[in-house]
Amino acid sequence: MAVHVLILAGGLGTRLRSVVADRPKVLAEVAGRPFVTHLLDQLAQAGFQAATLLTGYKGEMVEETLGLAYGGMQLGYSVEEAPLGTGGAIRAAARVIACEQLLVLNGDTFFEVDYRQLVQQAPAGADLMACRRVEDVGRYGAVQLDARGRVTALAEKGAQGAGLINGGIYVLHREAIAAWPEPVFSIETDYFPKRLATERLCGTACEGAFIDIGVPDDLERAAEVLP
Repeated sequence: MAVHVLILAGGLGTRLRSVVADRPKVLAEVAGRPFVTHLLDQLAQAGFQAATLLTGYKGEMVEETLGLAYGGMQLGYSVEEAPLGTGGAIRAAARVIACEQLLVLNGDTFFEVDYRQLVQQAPAGADLMACRRVEDVGRYGAVQLDARGRVTALAEKGAQGAGLINGGIYVLHREAIAAWPEPVFSIETDYFPKRLATERLCGTACEGAFIDIGVPDDLERAAEVLP
């Protein structure tokens, strides 16, 4: 595959501090082991041979816990010396990677999707977002797609009712994000709106198991959701 896997693992996890105070949230224990290992299992089963973790807060703990290999995959690390935001972390890694596409995973979200199919589905030169239908989009913000699968709107958090949300898995055109002019930015609130405006942002609805462990209640129920 002409694609490189990146896992966002540098977040501060402030909403989880009451239950996970001593480690990055990707290392929060779920079903007896670090949450991020469930994502790595997915990647290994899909046939990927390598992944790079984008670390920041307590990043040394992530590397000490996972090492340089997992499930037959090689693991690498791109370390933020100062917070870069989700977009900035991806940009920094993209600038030293030689590939056409980036498969990016939020390290605090499990979403059961067919990674191979997702990569193949991404249009040339555009980005693809895996979306999930939920009963209430309020916590996440809503995504609207047209009949061609183009993203037409990205609503801020606070909307209500059922709809599609950003599932935290993306296939990105590497050159586009590597060329972003600022080193610190958010992929969700800075990069994606610009890509939407140029019709370079697509989405696809996926129905697999989904859990975002960003708040204590969802961390507690994560083990019930994981397949």
